[in-house]
Amino acid sequence: MYAEGKGVPQDYQEALKWYRLAAAQGNTSAQYSLGLAYEKGQGVPQDYQEAVKWYRIAAAQEDEWAQTRLGSLSAEGKGVPQDYQEAVKWYRLAAAQGYAPAEYSLALAYEKGQGVGQNYLEAMKWYRLAAVHGNEFAPVNLGVMYTKGRGVRQDFVRAFMWFTVAAAESSGDSRGTATKKRDRIAAKMTAEQIGTAQEMARHCQESKLKNCE
Repeated sequence: MYAEGKGVPQDYQEALKWYRLAAAQGNTSAQYSLGLAYEKGQGVPQDYQEAVKWYRIAAAQEDEWAQTRLGSLSAEGKGVPQDYQEAVKWYRLAAAQGYAPAEYSLALAYEKGQGVGQNYLEAMKWYRLAAVHGNEFAPVNLGVMYTKGRGVRQDFVRAFMWFTVAAAESSGDSRGTATKKRDRIAAKMTAEQIGTAQEMARHCQESKLKNCE
């Protein structure tokens, strides 16, 4: 409450006091929140090594948020030496729990070949799972993969479908990006193809992104 200012004045230092008390009792959410506070410098001086310490404690108790942050810090070399393989290790642990941000990060790793051999098929697999679990960036990436024919046969109809879904499922800059990509691919399609893609997008959304292919 204190960190978000819900019902009380926002006070990061007061929030930290309560996080520490709960973390000392083994509360994983509090341990993660302490790690986040140190990572962002909220209520304490920014300290990536201290953030890593608390994330590791929470991750040892299978906290998927902490595992994912450890992956990101490992990939960025913050608080620990940059190590893409270590990043992938943490992403896998969190992704195994169905955590969408970790699934998306794992897909990116496979697409770019960072910490794993480049594998577009695996990237597609994880982007699809991330999309189903609510990651707003994954549908755009799926559209790009179909546009470029990475891990799948090049297919503008399916690319248009995913960009349409992405625009509907996201907001702000993400929606703008998806809309621009959809309009760009539409210039290469016939009216019939666009109609087919729009119908596919409707079915995809009705199935909560579980039946989109």
